[in-house]
Parts: sequence; structure tokens; C-alpha cells
Amino acid sequence: MTNPYESANPKDVRRQIREGKITGQTSGMCSGYAQANMAVLSKDLAFDFLLFCERNKKPCPLLDVTEAGSPEPRVAAPGADVRVDIPRYRIYKKGVLTDEVTDISSWWTSDMVAFLLGCSFSFEGPMLEAGLEIRHITDHHNVPMYITNQECIPAGVFHGPMVVSMRPMKPEDAVRAVQITARMPYVHGAPVFLGDPEKIGIHDLSKPDFGDPSEIRPGEIPVFWACGVTPQAAAMTVKPDIMITHAPGHMFITDIRNASLAV
Repeated sequence: MTNPYESANPKDVRRQIREGKITGQTSGMCSGYAQANMAVLSKDLAFDFLLFCERNKKPCPLLDVTEAGSPEPRVAAPGADVRVDIPRYRIYKKGVLTDEVTDISSWWTSDMVAFLLGCSFSFEGPMLEAGLEIRHITDHHNVPMYITNQECIPAGVFHGPMVVSMRPMKPEDAVRAVQITARMPYVHGAPVFLGDPEKIGIHDLSKPDFGDPSEIRPGEIPVFWACGVTPQAAAMTVKPDIMITHAPGHMFITDIRNASLAV
């Protein structure tokens, strides 16, 4: 089944999200445009989190940071509103997931800062163009994501494990995937691990911490990329009074062309 939004304009898709017409995960939408993870924190935590992102660029590659109190990502998508332009959000209080909502306007305060982080959905287009299969797109489900035993570099109050997304591939396809994604460091870049998941603390691929499991077929290996859900793992560890994020797989679609992020 073809994704009806694959060739859509980001502004049109954000408008439909804002109107409640699109509520599902965004993989495969707006081909050619970068998608972004989001983390929203109070201003007093913003510098520590900015430093955390700077020290952990693989899972947290920054695309934009809003002014305190402003919901407009002026670099990534001028005129957009991060409070209503993502299909689904998660609310964490003291590190505990308390709610999933489709609009965070009532949660937004004048001291909030939104961070937009590069997303692996952005490199899926070039991988598909190269003839590689993306299993969760083929099977129409969310990408599987796992909390690993790989600790991020601490910054201020922020610390915690890296989260990874996984895509099963034949070894020869994995080599090609490394070549493609290594050119896109602003959307996580090359994989951080290939092969035995036990070595990075993942004991059961059929039970992802976020998203849905993907079938691994005979002759395939799991390929793991750093994931922008890492801030949610940090929230569980740090337990700030409030932290708002995208729901896994439900991304902010920017006006930034993927080609401009390639090196």
C-alpha cells in the first residue's frame, strides 16, 4: 500500500496534523524532507540539555532550538507551531509517563524551550531509493526502538542510556546502509552497532521498549542506529518536573531538505 503522504509538502502535512486529520506515525511522509524528534523542557534545564545534545550528537543531533516561550521553530519550519504540529505527544512528570495527547497548548508555559533533533526517518528515503528494504515500512508498523546498556556522556543533570532503532537487513544491504547513512550525521549518521543485540544489552528483539517489533528473516542481521528517543530515556533517569516529547514514531516534519543535511 502506497503512503498517500510520501510526496506531500511538509506545510500541508503539518496543517492536516494540526486539524486532527493525521494522527498516526509519520514514517515515509514528505519524502526528501527531514523529520525531527522533539524534547521540551523548562528554560532552567535548557542549557544542560543543550550541552547533553552537544556531547551526544549521534542520538541527539540538533536541528533547531526555539526561543524560550516561543513554539515556533524559526530555523526548521518558520511559521510552524510545535504545540500542535506533531500527531502525538508524551507528557513526563518526574520521569513518569503520565499522558499521551495530540495538543500540548494547555501544557505550554512562557519558560519552555523546544529542541528538535534529527530523526532516522530522514535517511530512510535515500535507503529506499538505493533499493534497500525498510521492514517497518514494508509491514506498515512503527520502527522498533530499544534502551541499550550504552551510557551517554553526562552533561549537567542529564545522563542515561542510549536508545537505538533497529532495521533487519542482509549483510550486504547493511554495508550499503552504512555507506548511505554515514553521509547524514544530522539525522544520526551511520549505525552504532550491527549483530548480536545482547552485546548492547538488548535481550529480546521481539519486545522493543518503544514502537513495534520487526520480523528478522533467515540470513538477516539486526542493524542499530542511535535514536532520538534517547531524551525520553534521560527523562526517566533525571526526572525533571515536566518534560514533553513526541510519541515515538510521531515526528515533527520540518521544511529542511535532507539533501542539505548530507555531507
